[in-house]
Amino acid sequence: MQNILILGGTGKVGRRIAQRLQTDGVPARTATRSAGDLRLDLDEPATWRPAFDGVTAAYLVEPNLQASMENRERIPHLVAEAVAAGVRRFVLLSAPLADDPGHPLHAAEQAVRGCGAEWTILRPDWFAQNFSEGPWLPGILAGTLALPTGQGRTPFVDAEDIAEVAATALTGDGHSGRTYHLTGPRAIGLAEAVALIGKATGRAVRYIDVDADAFVERQISCGVPPAVARLLTGLFVAIRDGQATTPSDDVTRALGRPPRRFEDYVAGAVDRWRV
Repeated sequence: MQNILILGGTGKVGRRIAQRLQTDGVPARTATRSAGDLRLDLDEPATWRPAFDGVTAAYLVEPNLQASMENRERIPHLVAEAVAAGVRRFVLLSAPLADDPGHPLHAAEQAVRGCGAEWTILRPDWFAQNFSEGPWLPGILAGTLALPTGQGRTPFVDAEDIAEVAATALTGDGHSGRTYHLTGPRAIGLAEAVALIGKATGRAVRYIDVDADAFVERQISCGVPPAVARLLTGLFVAIRDGQATTPSDDVTRALGRPPRRFEDYVAGAVDRWRV
């Protein structure tokens, strides 16, 4: 029987994976720095081996973008430790463009590909849940979401779909050696997204475009490290420039059903904006 460890088990995707596996009666434990079933701190290698004791499959995520930029080998080192402990299957949450050797998650992807165990890599597009559980929620609640995406569009993916693909890859066959680009069924702009949220909630919500350089400076002034601020802004600019518009069919390939629509996500999350 599989014994699964979910790193970042209290995060957007990790907690959804845990819920799915528990509902299905699959033995699974969550590991976080402080709030999971087990303690695993990526900054403390001494916590790694005990967390992987008896584990056969693991979901991996890099929870700290700044840390991954400063030390791109910490996930590869974790993978090596996990394999030594007996883990034989990995599902890694990565990101688009991680084929680029300069990407913060490139080394992590290379590590799971070369570790000798079964592996599946997930590269989701922008999470729909950024509007309801993440950094864009304060703007939605305040009535104005300001980002440097212009009129660009992107196929937001529901974290429920990401979690279902991850859970399926952790427990089922046919996913080893696959890299899934996970998206929603169609690309939409930020203005349309907030309009759909406003319509569903009865709130007045608008989107405004902002200058990319000004956005970088605003992030830095809020304490975001400059390198991270520039990286994140570059991802927004990629939306503005039309580099993130094409939906993928990989959710369908993995699950045998189409991905959830943004409208369905909004209907399910509406109570989060009624505060």
